[in-house]
Amino acid sequence: MPHVSKMPGHLIRRLHQISTHVFMTRTREAGFDLTPVQYAALDAIRQSPGIDQAGLADAVAKDRATIGAVADRLVHKGLVSRKVNARDKRARKLALTEEGEALVATLTPLVEALQKEILTGLDEAEYRMFVELAAKAARATGSVAGD
Repeated sequence: MPHVSKMPGHLIRRLHQISTHVFMTRTREAGFDLTPVQYAALDAIRQSPGIDQAGLADAVAKDRATIGAVADRLVHKGLVSRKVNARDKRARKLALTEEGEALVATLTPLVEALQKEILTGLDEAEYRMFVELAAKAARATGSVAGD
Protein backbone atom coordinates (compact mmCIF):
# COMPACT_ATOMS: atom_id res chain seq x y z
CA MET A 1 0.00 0.00 0.00
CA PRO A 2 1.43 3.42 -0.95
CA HIS A 3 2.36 5.96 1.69
CA VAL A 4 -0.34 8.62 2.19
CA SER A 5 1.89 11.21 0.50
CA LYS A 6 1.57 9.21 -2.74
CA MET A 7 -2.22 8.81 -2.59
CA PRO A 8 -4.35 10.86 -5.02
CA GLY A 9 -6.62 12.23 -2.30
CA HIS A 10 -3.70 13.61 -0.31
CA LEU A 11 -2.03 15.04 -3.42
CA ILE A 12 -5.27 16.68 -4.58
CA ARG A 13 -5.76 18.22 -1.12
CA ARG A 14 -2.15 19.45 -1.13
CA LEU A 15 -2.49 20.96 -4.61
CA HIS A 16 -5.70 22.68 -3.48
CA GLN A 17 -3.78 24.24 -0.59
CA ILE A 18 -1.04 25.37 -2.96
CA SER A 19 -3.58 26.71 -5.46
CA THR A 20 -5.39 28.73 -2.79
CA HIS A 21 -2.12 30.07 -1.37
CA VAL A 22 -0.81 31.15 -4.78
CA PHE A 23 -4.16 32.76 -5.71
CA MET A 24 -4.45 34.66 -2.43
CA THR A 25 -0.81 35.78 -2.47
CA ARG A 26 -0.81 37.01 -6.06
CA THR A 27 -4.20 38.74 -5.88
CA ARG A 28 -3.32 40.47 -2.58
CA GLU A 29 0.03 41.59 -4.03
CA ALA A 30 -1.97 43.15 -6.87
CA GLY A 31 -4.18 44.95 -4.34
CA PHE A 32 -7.31 42.78 -4.49
CA ASP A 33 -9.30 41.19 -1.68
CA LEU A 34 -11.02 38.22 -3.28
CA THR A 35 -11.06 34.47 -2.60
CA PRO A 36 -10.76 31.83 -5.32
CA VAL A 37 -14.44 30.90 -4.85
CA GLN A 38 -15.49 34.55 -5.15
CA TYR A 39 -13.49 34.86 -8.38
CA ALA A 40 -15.03 31.62 -9.70
CA ALA A 41 -18.49 32.97 -8.89
CA LEU A 42 -17.78 36.28 -10.63
CA ASP A 43 -16.48 34.44 -13.69
CA ALA A 44 -19.53 32.15 -13.77
CA ILE A 45 -21.87 35.16 -13.50
CA ARG A 46 -19.92 36.87 -16.30
CA GLN A 47 -20.37 33.75 -18.45
CA SER A 48 -24.11 33.48 -17.63
CA PRO A 49 -25.62 36.87 -16.74
CA GLY A 50 -28.92 36.43 -14.91
CA ILE A 51 -27.91 33.06 -13.48
CA ASP A 52 -29.70 32.23 -10.24
CA GLN A 53 -27.96 31.14 -7.06
CA ALA A 54 -28.82 27.45 -7.62
CA GLY A 55 -27.27 27.61 -11.09
CA LEU A 56 -24.26 29.43 -9.68
CA ALA A 57 -23.82 26.73 -7.04
CA ASP A 58 -23.75 24.11 -9.80
CA ALA A 59 -21.40 26.19 -11.96
CA VAL A 60 -18.75 26.52 -9.24
CA ALA A 61 -19.39 23.14 -7.57
CA LYS A 62 -20.34 24.52 -4.16
CA ASP A 63 -23.40 23.89 -2.04
CA ARG A 64 -26.25 26.41 -2.12
CA ALA A 65 -25.67 27.69 1.41
CA THR A 66 -22.03 28.47 0.66
CA ILE A 67 -22.93 30.17 -2.62
CA GLY A 68 -25.62 32.20 -0.84
CA ALA A 69 -22.94 33.54 1.52
CA VAL A 70 -20.53 34.15 -1.39
CA ALA A 71 -23.24 36.02 -3.32
CA ASP A 72 -24.01 38.09 -0.21
CA ARG A 73 -20.35 39.13 0.08
CA LEU A 74 -20.11 39.97 -3.62
CA VAL A 75 -23.29 42.07 -3.42
CA HIS A 76 -21.92 43.80 -0.29
CA LYS A 77 -18.66 44.55 -2.15
CA GLY A 78 -20.68 46.12 -4.96
CA LEU A 79 -19.50 43.58 -7.53
CA VAL A 80 -22.81 41.78 -8.11
CA SER A 81 -26.44 42.84 -8.28
CA ARG A 82 -29.19 40.50 -7.16
CA LYS A 83 -32.77 40.87 -8.36
CA VAL A 84 -35.91 38.81 -7.84
CA ASN A 85 -36.65 36.60 -10.84
CA ALA A 86 -39.99 37.72 -12.33
CA ARG A 87 -40.86 34.11 -13.24
CA ASP A 88 -39.94 32.60 -9.87
CA LYS A 89 -40.17 34.98 -6.91
CA ARG A 90 -38.04 32.63 -4.77
CA ALA A 91 -35.10 32.79 -7.20
CA ARG A 92 -32.59 35.64 -7.35
CA LYS A 93 -30.97 36.60 -10.65
CA LEU A 94 -27.34 37.61 -10.41
CA ALA A 95 -25.41 39.96 -12.68
CA LEU A 96 -22.08 41.74 -12.49
CA THR A 97 -22.14 45.43 -11.73
CA GLU A 98 -19.89 47.75 -13.72
CA GLU A 99 -17.37 47.46 -10.90
CA GLY A 100 -17.66 43.66 -11.03
CA GLU A 101 -17.13 43.64 -14.80
CA ALA A 102 -14.05 45.84 -14.43
CA LEU A 103 -12.63 43.67 -11.64
CA VAL A 104 -13.05 40.43 -13.61
CA ALA A 105 -11.48 42.04 -16.68
CA THR A 106 -8.51 43.17 -14.58
CA LEU A 107 -8.12 39.95 -12.61
CA THR A 108 -8.55 37.39 -15.39
CA PRO A 109 -5.06 37.88 -16.91
CA LEU A 110 -3.54 37.67 -13.41
CA VAL A 111 -5.46 34.47 -12.60
CA GLU A 112 -4.49 32.94 -15.94
CA ALA A 113 -0.84 33.82 -15.33
CA LEU A 114 -0.69 32.28 -11.87
CA GLN A 115 -1.97 28.88 -13.05
CA LYS A 116 1.51 27.69 -14.05
CA GLU A 117 2.83 28.71 -10.63
CA ILE A 118 0.41 26.25 -9.03
CA LEU A 119 2.07 23.40 -10.92
CA THR A 120 5.67 24.55 -10.71
CA GLY A 121 8.00 21.80 -11.87
CA LEU A 122 5.88 20.59 -14.77
CA ASP A 123 7.01 21.32 -18.29
CA GLU A 124 4.47 22.52 -20.87
CA ALA A 125 3.50 19.01 -22.06
CA GLU A 126 3.16 17.73 -18.49
CA TYR A 127 1.09 20.78 -17.56
CA ARG A 128 -1.33 20.20 -20.46
CA MET A 129 -1.50 16.47 -19.61
CA PHE A 130 -2.24 17.24 -15.95
CA VAL A 131 -5.08 19.59 -16.93
CA GLU A 132 -6.52 17.00 -19.36
CA LEU A 133 -6.36 14.19 -16.79
CA ALA A 134 -7.76 16.32 -13.97
CA ALA A 135 -10.64 17.45 -16.20
CA LYS A 136 -11.31 13.85 -17.27
CA ALA A 137 -11.39 12.66 -13.66
CA ALA A 138 -13.69 15.54 -12.65
CA ARG A 139 -16.08 14.90 -15.58
CA ALA A 140 -16.21 11.18 -14.72
CA THR A 141 -17.88 12.04 -11.43
CA GLY A 142 -20.84 13.39 -13.40
CA SER A 143 -20.74 16.61 -11.40
CA VAL A 144 -18.65 18.67 -13.80
CA ALA A 145 -19.74 19.76 -17.24
CA GLY A 146 -17.44 19.01 -20.14
CA ASP A 147 -15.87 21.95 -21.92
